[in-house]
Amino acid sequence: MNHLVTIAKSDGTKELFEEEKLVSSLKRVGARPEVIDDVVDEVEREMHEDMTTSDIYRRAFVLLHRHSVPMAAKYSVRRAMMELGPDGFPFEKYVARIFKMWGYESVTDQTLLGTCVDHEVDVVAWKDKELAMVEAKYHNEFGLKSDLKVALYVKARFDDLAEVVFNFGGVERKLTERWLVTNTKFTEKAIKYGECNHLKLLGWNYPIHGNLHDIIGENGLHPISCLSSLTHEQKRDLVGRNTLVCIDLVGNPGILNDIGVKGELAEKVLTEAQIIIEEAK
Repeated sequence: MNHLVTIAKSDGTKELFEEEKLVSSLKRVGARPEVIDDVVDEVEREMHEDMTTSDIYRRAFVLLHRHSVPMAAKYSVRRAMMELGPDGFPFEKYVARIFKMWGYESVTDQTLLGTCVDHEVDVVAWKDKELAMVEAKYHNEFGLKSDLKVALYVKARFDDLAEVVFNFGGVERKLTERWLVTNTKFTEKAIKYGECNHLKLLGWNYPIHGNLHDIIGENGLHPISCLSSLTHEQKRDLVGRNTLVCIDLVGNPGILNDIGVKGELAEKVLTEAQIIIEEAK
């Protein structure tokens, strides 16, 4: 065991490698003790000074994939969310997909006139008497967090929209739910402000229960960027066709043919997606 190796984190800071962090991440995806030992031993054997957390992740993912495709997919899901970039539009669609799972109808990329000025709203979702407006804050690095300034900005925009009557789904509605959703984390001040001002926050590990990580795992909403059998370009093609999660891909397998994935490769992709879905149940 090598506890004296300095590694570089995604935010540029450095720290000593802690084996327990790697062990914990492998436990969370259900890896057996013998698999954990194998992955940790191999990673530590190859470790060197100033190795990055991304280097460690990539090596652990390859080793884990040898043992279990579902475990590897679970392990990669946070980074797979990053692959929905490089801009925030695919993430907006992913957030809309979550609201669809909750029984909402939704649209993305709306420009709405408030009391004073117009605003670009990433996601608008509605059902029954509820009207939710969502700021989907996408970050392309783990170290970046949605902070107090973001929460203040979102709250101010939604305040300007609060008294306007909108027509969605053929029904006149006022804003009832305000959301700030991010693929990474929130600062403590952003959380405190959101809780104080009835701004619903959803991030990678917030709230404690029902956070983004929980939603993905409990509902099988693994992004198609988890699939190791597809190239980056093929994943982007699927996202462009509004196929963002493995469940939707399995439900519409013909879309693989539309992007040029056929025959044995298509079968391999669908099998991997089905395994991930089944493992999540």
